[in-house]
Amino acid sequence: MAENGEVEPMAPLSNDPSEPIRTMKRSEPMAGRNGFEEPASKRVKLDLDRADITEGTATKPERQKGVTPIKAEYLIDLSRTAEPTAQADDDAAESAGKPEYKQAQGQASAGRGGQKTKGGQNHTRQFGSSRDAIQLCMSRARVNEFAPPSCSFGAKCKFEHDLRKYLQDGKRGDLETFEGMCPILEVKGKCTAGWRCRFAGSHSKEVQHEDGRKELMLVKKNGETVDGDAGAEEGEEGIAVANVVSVGDKIQLRKKKFPTSKSEQYLKWLDQRMNNGGNSKAEDGNDEATNGVHENRARYREPPLKPSEKRRIYYGPETPILAPLTTQGNMPFRRLCVSLGAQVTWSEMAMSLPLLQGEKQEWALMKAHESETLPPKYTPKAIVQDYDNTKDLKFGAQIAANKPWLALKTTEVLTSLAPSLRAIDLNCGCPIDLVYRQGSGSALLDAPAKLEKILRGMNTVSGEVPITVKIRMGTKDKHPTAEKLSRRLVLGGEEAQDAGEGPAGVAAITLHGRSRQQRYTRSADWEYIADCASLVQKLKTQKAQVTDTVREPDARDLSSSVNSAGLPYFIGNGDILSHTDYNDHMSTGKLDSCMIARGALIKPWIFEEIESQQYLDKSASERLGYIERFVRNGLEYWGSDEVGVGTTRRFLLEWLSFSCRYVPIGILEVLPPRFGDRPPAFRGRSELETLLSSGNYKDWIKISEMFLGPAHKDFNFQPKHKSNSYEIEAEG
Repeated sequence: MAENGEVEPMAPLSNDPSEPIRTMKRSEPMAGRNGFEEPASKRVKLDLDRADITEGTATKPERQKGVTPIKAEYLIDLSRTAEPTAQADDDAAESAGKPEYKQAQGQASAGRGGQKTKGGQNHTRQFGSSRDAIQLCMSRARVNEFAPPSCSFGAKCKFEHDLRKYLQDGKRGDLETFEGMCPILEVKGKCTAGWRCRFAGSHSKEVQHEDGRKELMLVKKNGETVDGDAGAEEGEEGIAVANVVSVGDKIQLRKKKFPTSKSEQYLKWLDQRMNNGGNSKAEDGNDEATNGVHENRARYREPPLKPSEKRRIYYGPETPILAPLTTQGNMPFRRLCVSLGAQVTWSEMAMSLPLLQGEKQEWALMKAHESETLPPKYTPKAIVQDYDNTKDLKFGAQIAANKPWLALKTTEVLTSLAPSLRAIDLNCGCPIDLVYRQGSGSALLDAPAKLEKILRGMNTVSGEVPITVKIRMGTKDKHPTAEKLSRRLVLGGEEAQDAGEGPAGVAAITLHGRSRQQRYTRSADWEYIADCASLVQKLKTQKAQVTDTVREPDARDLSSSVNSAGLPYFIGNGDILSHTDYNDHMSTGKLDSCMIARGALIKPWIFEEIESQQYLDKSASERLGYIERFVRNGLEYWGSDEVGVGTTRRFLLEWLSFSCRYVPIGILEVLPPRFGDRPPAFRGRSELETLLSSGNYKDWIKISEMFLGPAHKDFNFQPKHKSNSYEIEAEG
């Protein structure tokens, strides 16, 4: 960046991702944004009958396998293919970098007699820190300069109490982005970060009193001065957030004092059943303790709801789903996707044990934006019986657990402390080695009886909240087991039928069309997904032909889904990059809905395309607008102080590592776009579009600086899949 603040002219996109885009210029300021020159058209709805862009094989040469078909006028060097950027995949976004995995691996290594090692595939990633040089005491952060001292530590406090010293020497200067206006102030009318805000100048002033003293004072958006603590009335959150758990409840969890009576009652019954050789006729002298799970309900003071009695949920073609995405699936990104048409969202995968231990970071994953608590779109061809759309909502929680007691207690705690949950999903697809070794994630695919027991128990203690499950094709390549597992989940295993327990009662099954061993390689197997989906439909017919009434599922144990026969919804997942992919899989596979992971990370407006049923050729300025929206969401959620700005920057860079893989629809020669295709070196239709397509992390930093200013000197960023390659050179 030039010393005068202008960005230098941009050259075409390099083939070498180690070379950042050094050519970028600012034109005369555009209305409201970055000043980059853009084509006049901001949004082009493509006509697939045009001669210069075709779908499939119309008038253009045959599509070359594995190569993105870019129009010749946008290619830079036809003899070389651009270096591939880091591998993008559902699972890396879904389940990488969890600290408890690292701890577990270290413990496992020590248990084998070896030294403890760092675990996790991204354990070498370091992000540095973004903190003020002098940290202001929180008792002074949101009050006026002359406010009476209120620090409980008094003279022993290790933080700064002199406001003017802090502002002069302790924090960096205010940001000039967003025209210097604090995003939280614009939304809420006052900023909860107070003096620590990087936009503090937009909500503060110096007032001279009658005695001549000058006082620094915080002000609201309407110009009124803040009286007392700027954040006392509305709490720490800068936006409306659901599922906020109190510190007191987390302490109760940490001390193992939070009540989980339903789980303990059910687990006690399970133990009695195991002691009787698996026979559900547990004789303990109590008339209420008779055989079967149905009679076991009498042991509860308030009998648990059966699966069919739970709150009804709905899936249909109009409800595309945003997949659970660890790291990228944070609230600001989900909020962006909801604004673009995502109808169902899921939390990042949370580990059960940290939730039960009241860990702050894990419980933060359960928070939902107010837009996620609204009902999903509901436009079925016919009215669905017993479904109340006004009671439905978009956001659900996904957990991972390896033992029944862990899953049950986590489920009970979640439904007690997080009231805004559409459903609770059990992750049975995570392929990461550490999760697998612990018996969680995809390891449960090899223990179908245990999995069924866990899901049935979760249903017992979840109250009105439905239970769903996400699975893979199997653990081993070329040996799929999902079809057999789906049959068990719908009808119940033989041992469950013999005991009169019936099916587990899951409301939905989501199948990712890859095996654990396959991980991220090759395309998702949608033919197999369709086979499993058709099995569920066939079971409806088979159910009517059941003559053995002992083995016939009890209607109360059937799913809370609103489709016919009480069968669970069946959802497909993998490699959806456009509305045509979505439509093809829905129609060919006879699915209830599809879940989207990488496609949403690469272009979050895929939900808009599904709703409008057409390709949307977003201009570079529109795409930059989505980045700005994410940044605003991030500052509102994580805060506008130095730490919040650093956190927002980190997660923005994580997202840009995916979004840079988007190849604009308007420069493609053949549609549809496909996962796995590698683009030849190309330039965009504008300098900004070229910058947004850069796979070099230094260019992602430039984009972040458009909204967040220069990075803190102690901040660094290492792209997920090249942790040992390079790190950010942040400006002071």
